Amino acid sequence: QVQLVESGGGLVQAGDSLRLSCTASGRSLRTYAVAWFRRAPGKEREFVAHINWSLSNTYYADSVKGRFTISRDNAKNTVFLQMNSLKPEDTAVYYCAARPVDNSNYRYFSSYNYWGQGTQVTVSS
Repeated sequence: QVQLVESGGGLVQAGDSLRLSCTASGRSLRTYAVAWFRRAPGKEREFVAHINWSLSNTYYADSVKGRFTISRDNAKNTVFLQMNSLKPEDTAVYYCAARPVDNSNYRYFSSYNYWGQGTQVTVSS
């Protein structure tokens, strides 16, 4: 069993940066693929970014490409999401998710086994 806890959310202004953290307990994340999803008010959960266990592949939603960077520190059992040039439309609850397999279904939330409780990110204009 893997427990995931997100942190680092907050209220910022447009153009600011935030770094979200997703820390795992219960089991090492070393062999898990990890993703970030978000859910904005009134919208469905959407894929944001993904990183595989070997650090060789990262994927991003078009809406965040060039502004967000996903990374991981396996020694700390933590995955990060560096968010730069934040926009009001980035306002959402951000969730991290993990799965023990790595395949092409990384954009689909149903392919992930473990989820955190979410952290709120609010970007004011």
